Amino acid sequence: MADKEEIPIEDEEEETELNYTPPAQKSLQEIQELDKDDESLVKYKQTLLGAAPVAADPSLVNVQVTRLTVMCDEAPGPITMDLTGDLEALKKQSFTIKEGASYRVKIHFKVNRDIVAGLKYFHMTFRKGLRVDKAVHMVGSYGPRAEEYEFLTPVDTAPKGLMVRGSYQIKSRFTDDDKNEHLSWSWTLNITKDWNE
Repeated sequence: MADKEEIPIEDEEEETELNYTPPAQKSLQEIQELDKDDESLVKYKQTLLGAAPVAADPSLVNVQVTRLTVMCDEAPGPITMDLTGDLEALKKQSFTIKEGASYRVKIHFKVNRDIVAGLKYFHMTFRKGLRVDKAVHMVGSYGPRAEEYEFLTPVDTAPKGLMVRGSYQIKSRFTDDDKNEHLSWSWTLNITKDWNE
């Protein structure tokens, strides 16, 4: 099947250059130790980071992306992919969305140990080996905590018409300002005339 061919890596690496220099990385403990005598800064850091340090398992990755959900009010059921299991299996699975449907993408993730600055979600959409769309979403900076964070993209609309119906391969990545790649995976999206196709 032509739609399933592997996408060249050089197409993945293209990123928009931003005029931004990330700050020097500091551990969570270093940040909590700074300016201990400034009461307003201590309160501000407690608001951002929590009052007590998070006890994290050092064997866990710092940023753990757990699932992605395509949220569409018109969909007959949830369109959710588990990102904690076998990512190769996602390549064989396909998710369906009706043409012209409005949707948002929700990403669930955890930060386990250290503050992560400038998280970004990229996805590139390919059809028959050619890139047809690229999206970059700035997720933000987050500190460690026991609960998952959620990020919701702005509303988007699936294309409509006979020419756009079909199978699309999507390559997704979750990165940060330090160019750490926290997760990279591929999945297939089918755009159909009706939900039950």
